[in-house]
Amino acid sequence: MLNETYRGMLNHKSVIRETFMYGKQHAAEIGYENVFDYSLGNPSVPCPPQFTLAMQNLLDTEEPVDLHGYCPSQGDPGFRTAVAKHLAKTFALPYQQKHIFPTTGAAGAIAHAIRAVTQPGDEVLTFAPYFPEYGPYVEGTGAHLKVVPPQAPAFQPNLDAFEQMLTEKVTCVLINTPNNPTGVVYSAETLTRLAELLAEKSRAYGHTIFLVSDEPYRDIAFDGKAVPYPAAFYPHTLTCFSFSKSLSLPGERLGYVAVRPGCEGEDILVDMMAQISRFTGHNCPPSIIQRAVSRCLNVTSDLSVYETNMNLLYDKLKALGFEVERPGGTFYIFPKALEEDANAFCMRARQYDLLLVPSDTFGVKGYVRLAYCIDTEKVERSLPALEKLAASYRR
Repeated sequence: MLNETYRGMLNHKSVIRETFMYGKQHAAEIGYENVFDYSLGNPSVPCPPQFTLAMQNLLDTEEPVDLHGYCPSQGDPGFRTAVAKHLAKTFALPYQQKHIFPTTGAAGAIAHAIRAVTQPGDEVLTFAPYFPEYGPYVEGTGAHLKVVPPQAPAFQPNLDAFEQMLTEKVTCVLINTPNNPTGVVYSAETLTRLAELLAEKSRAYGHTIFLVSDEPYRDIAFDGKAVPYPAAFYPHTLTCFSFSKSLSLPGERLGYVAVRPGCEGEDILVDMMAQISRFTGHNCPPSIIQRAVSRCLNVTSDLSVYETNMNLLYDKLKALGFEVERPGGTFYIFPKALEEDANAFCMRARQYDLLLVPSDTFGVKGYVRLAYCIDTEKVERSLPALEKLAASYRR
């Protein structure tokens, strides 16, 4: 008998993926260069040469049975130690190997972290707008995702509404900074107040409320600014990271959970996640990728192209009269649509070969997301199409 839960999911396919597939079909008709596809957050810059050299060196010098063998359920010890040292140096927190659990990207990290700190029936809070896959990640654990309403146009977390929703049922809060889809970076002031509320309510309810921080875009920051590190503000933080964006390795699916030193359960959370891994069929990301990335923790891809693209789009959108917050990082921008129905706006944009994603999928009405991880010359060629789209609303 087929599982009806997953059968039902077939009727709720990703709008992002649907738009991307439409773009593929449209490109076959009019040429890839003529479709301005801002739908999918797929890195557009190559991985750094250090990663390629590390892979080649491992294949050339390591004994194959050892190189391609199983690693422990907790992950490759060398990778875990290297990540801990990197985090300790970067954020001045005493991370050790015991705090690091390798995962299949940030998605795997979030799924493991939430399972480790919730029971079925618990509530997990997140802030709109949010990455739509959070729903399945949380519901798959037996917990329930509750969404704090947005605070437009700046899209810093709505902490007044959050405080009202932070009931005794909440055992975990899930945040994403820099944020997908807005590109907004949560400020130190926001994180300070968030930590105060979590500490206050944890004391009042007699149980720790954990913070799960989704940070795959942490290294894509603009204007020379560093992204505030949420774990530095709140001790009971599980940081979820992915190398998909920083090293342009989305297909390698490598990330980690970092348990903040001083977190409740810091000595056993990684071992718990290893058990979760066994019984969900996760069983560690590839050993060779862990070992290669452990040699590349102090480098990134050339991420500067994203800031170049952001500036081109932001300046044009503002000049055309769009309401839009300037991103502090990521490769996303989130302007307000020129009509109330963001879906209708995106369908009209297709008339100009512009592929945008409506904000409804992110839990917000009336906005659109542009993923500008495409070639800069294509961004430049898309600007006249944006002009035509805006002009069509002035007729």
